[in-house]
Amino acid sequence: MLADALGRPLRFIVTAGQAGDAPQAAALLEGQPGQAVLADKAYDSGALRATIAGMNAAAVIPSNRCRKIVIPHDVDTYKHRNRIERCFSRLKHFRRFATRYDRRTIHFTGFVHLAGAMIWLK
Repeated sequence: MLADALGRPLRFIVTAGQAGDAPQAAALLEGQPGQAVLADKAYDSGALRATIAGMNAAAVIPSNRCRKIVIPHDVDTYKHRNRIERCFSRLKHFRRFATRYDRRTIHFTGFVHLAGAMIWLK
């Protein structure tokens, strides 16, 4: 999921339960403007950093432990990364989102659009 600076959802991609989130990051960022992209260590990859640099934005991503050359990040800006966590927290107030009762992806996707719109209105 991609959220703006206020923690409101902008884009999301539904994947299989066993799939990781990091491979979807470049697709979520495609065509989005911004000055910085904040993400956690799981998103630390050279390809994603190149995508962010192509957007003329700063990558505020801490380096993964296995990275040989540590890339510094802005610690003060990284403190705002919790806004995506707040976005998920607000979405999880909708029981249908939190438990994903919907078997079909299209039904779940439709509800995520509805719940995201309701969050924007608050």
